[in-house]
Amino acid sequence: MTKNKIWLSSPHIGEDELKYVHEAFYTNWVAPLGPNVTGFEEDLENFLQNNKHVAALSSGTAALHLALINLGVGYGDEVICQSFTFAASANPIVYLGATPIFVDSEYTTWNICPKALEEAIQDRITQGKKPKAVIAVHLYGMPFMVDEILQLCNSYQIPLIEDSAEALGSTYKNKPCGTFGHSAVLSFNGNKIITTSGGGALVTSSVEEKNKTVFLATQARDNAPHYQHSSIGYNYRLSNICAGIGRGQMKVLHDRVDKRRAMNQFYSQIFKNSSIKVFTEPSSIYYSNHWLTAILTDSFETRENIRLELEKENIESRPLWKPLHLQPVFAHAPYYGQNVSEDIFNRGLCLPSGSNLTEEEKQKIKSILIPFVSK
Repeated sequence: MTKNKIWLSSPHIGEDELKYVHEAFYTNWVAPLGPNVTGFEEDLENFLQNNKHVAALSSGTAALHLALINLGVGYGDEVICQSFTFAASANPIVYLGATPIFVDSEYTTWNICPKALEEAIQDRITQGKKPKAVIAVHLYGMPFMVDEILQLCNSYQIPLIEDSAEALGSTYKNKPCGTFGHSAVLSFNGNKIITTSGGGALVTSSVEEKNKTVFLATQARDNAPHYQHSSIGYNYRLSNICAGIGRGQMKVLHDRVDKRRAMNQFYSQIFKNSSIKVFTEPSSIYYSNHWLTAILTDSFETRENIRLELEKENIESRPLWKPLHLQPVFAHAPYYGQNVSEDIFNRGLCLPSGSNLTEEEKQKIKSILIPFVSK
């Protein structure tokens, strides 16, 4: 008999999403524009505050691509990127013919290391290649060392792009992630803390930059009675139907964050007397949405033993992101740092973290993990 699958992070749909989708069908707004798109952008702007402006797009990757274009990144340029992250954090750099410069993480937040970042900046400047931007990631919802990274970016006058794809609802010193950099990227993929089935957004610091983003995202059509194009554009706008799902999801965002954080506490209790450490905030200035809860084991072998035991019971878990400087596609890209991200990758594991996990599913997961506490 097949055991029901327990997913790492499955979509969690509420009651209001269908209302907005029905409205889109009823009013025939099914194109990549319409009241749901406008409403979703306003919902996000109201949530983030801090005079930020949001352009709803087809994916977080599209948002990062346009963020780099807005900063003038092009062929032959260099962009610094956190190595310990999903490939989509770096792929848009290559889309533009630029070179990613990868930087290691630190053990406190698992995010970009300030010391390694400054080393990278100084060395690239020495080589006559001042980076055009820094992409720092709030990994698994954990804010990076915002003060230290911002100080470096401001000191060297390099724009900061926040990859907040995993961090909607997280804060640093009570300020929302996605509001610190020159721009920020959000993702609403099916496994994120809220979803539009597939989608993303670019958070900008001005109306002008938002308008430019929307222009580029809708094939860069000039203001003319015929189709005229003076710039290369992209088909990156979010559909009105998907935005309707997002509007319903925004109403339950706080609840979803609370439930994800409760899952982090659930695992913290299981491993409180164990050498296995649950990834959580290093201090009160950090507030993570705990999109995914991860653990750090004592060895690769222990990590794999846990993963395989869960897999036997049809429970999905996942090794942490493989650092991008170790990925074959980026083998020739420069890298700065030690082996922190490699070590965390080898010993870390993401556990089921969904906001819709049932008590029965949680107890099943617990029964498999408990034997590893005593080991």
